[in-house]
Formats: sequence, C-alpha cells, structure tokens
Amino acid sequence: MKELIYSRNAVYEVLSAKRRQVFSIEIAEGVQEKGKLTEILKLAQGQKIKVTRVPRPKLDKVHQNHQGIVAEVSGYPYADVTDILDNAKGEPPFVLILDSLQDPQNFGTLIRTAEAIGVHGIVIPLARSVEVTPAAVNASSGASEHMLIAQANLSQTIDALKAENVWVVGLDQAGTEIQPGSRHLKGTLALVVGSEGEGLHELVRKKCDIVLKLPMKGKVESLNAAVAGSVALYLAYLNRM
Repeated sequence: MKELIYSRNAVYEVLSAKRRQVFSIEIAEGVQEKGKLTEILKLAQGQKIKVTRVPRPKLDKVHQNHQGIVAEVSGYPYADVTDILDNAKGEPPFVLILDSLQDPQNFGTLIRTAEAIGVHGIVIPLARSVEVTPAAVNASSGASEHMLIAQANLSQTIDALKAENVWVVGLDQAGTEIQPGSRHLKGTLALVVGSEGEGLHELVRKKCDIVLKLPMKGKVESLNAAVAGSVALYLAYLNRM
C-alpha cells in the first residue's frame, strides 16, 4: 500500500532511514532549494528517486501543511515484539506500550520523545488504535522512521515481556503517585500509557506490575496522554543513566 508523506522533516527522515521504498517526490513550483530541501534533493539524487516540480494547489490537496513537498512511499514497516527486544542489544529493554491511543498528534509526540531518549520500541494494539499514518509521521517530525513499532495483542505482549523479566508499569491518574528516584522506573521497563479518554483498559491495568501517576501540584487535574507519557519516559530515562 502506498502513502503520501508530507512536510520536509518527515520526507527527509523517510529518505534517511531507508526503511521504506520511495517511489517519487513532488515539490511545489517556486520553492527555493535551501536548508532541509537541499538535503532532501541530495538524498533523492543518491537514491535515484524521481523529483518533479508541480503546482502548489496539487500538494494542497494532500495536506495544507505540506511545506512544499510530498513523497509517495510504501506503507510503514511494522516490527515484531521480538525485534524490539533484540534491539536492546544487551541493554535493559526499554519499551513503550500505548493502550488504544487515538490522536495522531499525541502518538507522534510520544514517538518523538521515545526516539529521542533511546526507547527500544513501541507496541500498539492490533485494532481500535491510532496507527503510523502520514499524520503521525508528520507529528513525530519523522522520528517514526527510526523507531521500531509493533502492532500486537497487548495482553499477550505484556505476558511475553514479563517472561523476559521486563517490569511493566502502567501510567494512569488512578495509580500511586511517583516518588523521586522511584525504583519502579529503573532498569528493565515497559511503560504503558492509556488512551486520551479512558486511560488504561481494565485487562491491561490488571496485567501491569504496578500503576503509577505523575505528582500534580497545580490546579489542573491531569496532563494529556502525550505530555504525561513524555514526562514519565524522561523520568525513566534519567533513572537509567
């Protein structure tokens, strides 16, 4: 299945990662060849990808924030959970599990955070969940192209991770407040972030070794899934250093 990836960072990272086949690239007429676009054109030339100048309205039909470029590419190459564990390469596995997240923007934010701090892979459900769509790729600024993402049954995945001695921590407002230097966010870890509205599903919650929540001092009741998940990921990252 072919997809249309838009925006300069997203297209650049697709070309840089070389995990997808890139069939063609279209650039809006009048766009100056500088900065990121220059780098894209060099990569495209090196990979012998056809680049065509087209009227901007043609790209507007793909997405209003195309930044003057659209690439036609193959579908996202999903990984397996075993690939994610193998990707740890001797390090304590660090996995992010997303329980039925719906918003591509939230998904993209979490992918970008996870990639930045060295998470070995992300697992999403097989159904009723956001997928790695062009919108998610754009929201992640192309970080999705460097991240191993698996679609799997979350209950079975948690069981498999536990069999590998991975500590599974749920993140939910109904959990126990995270304490400074929490031992629960150290070492081998799978962090489970719930959906925007429902949080963790009951079966997933029961599978977790512990459910934690971020301490809140202000007036707002909670943070959204992307912000809360990103904060928790960084707390875990700092505890791993």
